[in-house]
Amino acid sequence: MADTFKSIPIKTITGNQEHAEIKSCAEAEPYALRVIGDSMAPEFLEGHILIVDPAMPPQHGAYVIIDYQGETTFRQFILENGRKFLKALNSAYPVVELVENYSMRGVVVQRASRRRKDHKHYY
Repeated sequence: MADTFKSIPIKTITGNQEHAEIKSCAEAEPYALRVIGDSMAPEFLEGHILIVDPAMPPQHGAYVIIDYQGETTFRQFILENGRKFLKALNSAYPVVELVENYSMRGVVVQRASRRRKDHKHYY
């Protein structure tokens, strides 16, 4: 899948569960990650900083940080006819269907870069 990140414990979603319980205030605090790789280009370029909200439930089209099949990755969350997918914006990477348990680390709510004009909010 590529574009991995340092693992931090947040919450686990299994099966058809849409939103997991957050056990403490610290787990609900937003955090930042730096984009590594090109799987989410052209919207997210290597070096962009992502602000991730672990308390926000994932919606169709949201950009998420997720643990799946032993990797932590950054992808777009797609819901289609009751099925869930992880989609890279760069077409060189495959779309992956979520068929096993996964751990949702959070939803990307902001992108920052060196230039202030390149900052963008996602909701």
